Amino acid sequence: MTRDLGDLTAADYLEAAREMTAANRPYLAHLLAEEAADRTADPATAAGIRASYSHPSTARQESD
Repeated sequence: MTRDLGDLTAADYLEAAREMTAANRPYLAHLLAEEAADRTADPATAAGIRASYSHPSTARQESD
């Protein structure tokens, strides 16, 4: 693990976003995915990342 955040790559942030999703931390997953998208050079790939991790307040959840 690196201690310098400047050394982290888009893949590192995306991996962390996946971990936060698995831990049921959607807002943190969204923030990490946004950083991954910002560090991605290809606009289509960045858009795909953002679409996969939408902001939790815009995600609709069903309730009983």
